[in-house]
Amino acid sequence: MKSKELSETIAIKNKSEESWPAIQTDLDPWQPVWAQQKEFDLNSGKYVKIWHGPQHPGVTGNMSVELTLEGDVIVEAKTHVGYLHRGFEKLMERRKYIQCFPIVCRICVPEPDTNEYLLAAGIEELAGIEIPERAAWIRTLVLEMVRAASLTMGLGGQAGAFGLVPIGQWGVAHRDYILDLFEELTGGRVYHMYIIPGGVRQDFPEGFEEHVKFVMNKLEKLISDIEKVMFNNAVFKARAKGLGYIPPEWIEPYGITGTTARAAGVPIDVRKDNPYLIYDQLDFHKILGSASDVYERTTLRKEEILNSIRLIRQILERIPDGPVRAKLPNVLHWKIPAGETYVRAESGRGEMGYYMVSDGSEYPRRVHVRGASYTHAMAVLERLAVGNSIADMAGLMPSLQTCPPEIER
Repeated sequence: MKSKELSETIAIKNKSEESWPAIQTDLDPWQPVWAQQKEFDLNSGKYVKIWHGPQHPGVTGNMSVELTLEGDVIVEAKTHVGYLHRGFEKLMERRKYIQCFPIVCRICVPEPDTNEYLLAAGIEELAGIEIPERAAWIRTLVLEMVRAASLTMGLGGQAGAFGLVPIGQWGVAHRDYILDLFEELTGGRVYHMYIIPGGVRQDFPEGFEEHVKFVMNKLEKLISDIEKVMFNNAVFKARAKGLGYIPPEWIEPYGITGTTARAAGVPIDVRKDNPYLIYDQLDFHKILGSASDVYERTTLRKEEILNSIRLIRQILERIPDGPVRAKLPNVLHWKIPAGETYVRAESGRGEMGYYMVSDGSEYPRRVHVRGASYTHAMAVLERLAVGNSIADMAGLMPSLQTCPPEIER
């Protein structure tokens, strides 16, 4: 279904106004949706309540959305989480700093290295550690590799939600090619624990750079095929264009970041706005859209994959020689100086941030994780779902790039 401007009435697609009453969406974006919506009398026989999810734990379905329907039209949506991992932040308060790395990897399974980097960067800022130059380049390479892997799988998931199942299979297969590279580099396919305080665990194995180039060529060919099969598909265009429109004025009050914000024409990208590692030495631009619907957001993510490929090739061409890890004290008895810091990075879903507090002991006093999924998949999804058909719910959710473990932190 097509959502219009914030203060307008949503017209129900393929239904006359006489058949289906118009649904008002003049809600205040600064206030919770649940506090502004009216109650629906289920005993009237006019409405029915169903649960969308939880479904497979590897996709956005490992959360549930409680939907109230009038016919096939959604008139109310309430998100429910708690079906997956829980309590990451509290677990970290009871573990030494180095023992937190296997925990943070699981905060977003498709993109674990971003969480590794943020935890390491927070520790380094608190402890005053400078990492070697080559380590910074390797970290950036790893972050762009995992961004490409995550977005490729997400692109396939978006296609599968609209019935283009082969693209979903292509996306998973080509993500596996990138996971082969991670296995070669780190010894692990999904969780890596490769980015550590002071740098990275080890340098490239022999022949690794050529293997990366080979996989990037395969991924670039895949994007060309997806362009033909998905973005030129009349059914995908008809269902995705106009669906889930996000006005630019929502970006700030809802805390929308990443490609979801850039698809609305708002130029938010941590890599450019607050450069970290060696992003200020690389040649790339913010990719912006304007339509701000599912089709536009998906298009931007396709372009982000191509952008990551270009960045990876730049890094491989220019990476300097040198050590990859700074000397550290015994990490099992490492007391981090008291203080607090906030570090951020641009994940595939948007801004990821870690607020870390140390009280001078061997354990973190507080670690708070700010992921894009919390705002995108709860507040924004509850708002966008209203007025759309139940048939469009599956396509709307992946367009917001949900990673439920980020919510259940």
